[in-house]
Amino acid sequence: MESIEQFDRLQRATVNPYFNALSIIKNRLAWDLNPNAWSSRKKMGNLKDFHTKKKAIIICNGPSLKNVDFDSFIGTDIYFFGLNKINLMFDDTEFRPNAIVASNYFVIDQNKDFYNSTDIQLFLNSDKSNVIKNRNNVVFVNYSSIPRKFARDCSISLFQGHTVTYTAMQLAFHMGFSEVAIIGCDHHFETKGISNKTAIAGETDPNHFHPKYFADGVKWDLPDLLGSEYHYDLADKVYKHFGRKIVNCTEGGKLEVFERMKLNDFIKK
Repeated sequence: MESIEQFDRLQRATVNPYFNALSIIKNRLAWDLNPNAWSSRKKMGNLKDFHTKKKAIIICNGPSLKNVDFDSFIGTDIYFFGLNKINLMFDDTEFRPNAIVASNYFVIDQNKDFYNSTDIQLFLNSDKSNVIKNRNNVVFVNYSSIPRKFARDCSISLFQGHTVTYTAMQLAFHMGFSEVAIIGCDHHFETKGISNKTAIAGETDPNHFHPKYFADGVKWDLPDLLGSEYHYDLADKVYKHFGRKIVNCTEGGKLEVFERMKLNDFIKK
């Protein structure tokens, strides 16, 4: 029988708002006193509205990415956010994203050698600042436990929203992009199980663009598709309220929260 923690992550019998508030303040103070926080906040401040009225594309990690001609992106003036282990495609294309975003603990641990050697702009979970070298191209992103929030200014904290894609959407807003497209967001996983539960990967990965994305027994967290949809809808509402937009240029897939658009139309419009 599985432990109750798989279903209820609260370790106490009662929900005590004072205890929760003190925990949030304690964790926040610990980060604010870290020198990495000072440099990251300055870097994040320099990026605020730096790309106003420009376009960005968030490259998710679904199998549909195998149908995208990435070399056709080279030379465009669009800003590209890659996610997580996007570097697994680098042997097959000359294209490189402008930035890479990663929030999951397992992803950062498994991909730390690349993160510690690349010159690409990185936005990484501050909880893993102990395994990633702080360099000019590294911004550590602090996450708040306050739920159902969308940070239009990412200088203080963000909410994860059950998917690294949500982090990228907040960063894109912070940086001033007026039109954002997502590709490779298939929003469907062959592997089934309890949302957010830690799973052990098989020999190959059927859920992502590369067969070794999560493979050979590594740990990964099962997706929370409903939680992701809630926060995608929140992001869509925030963007629209401020005269911006997010469109879904994924080929196929099961995400219907955002307006659909052909990728070529978004690029050439």
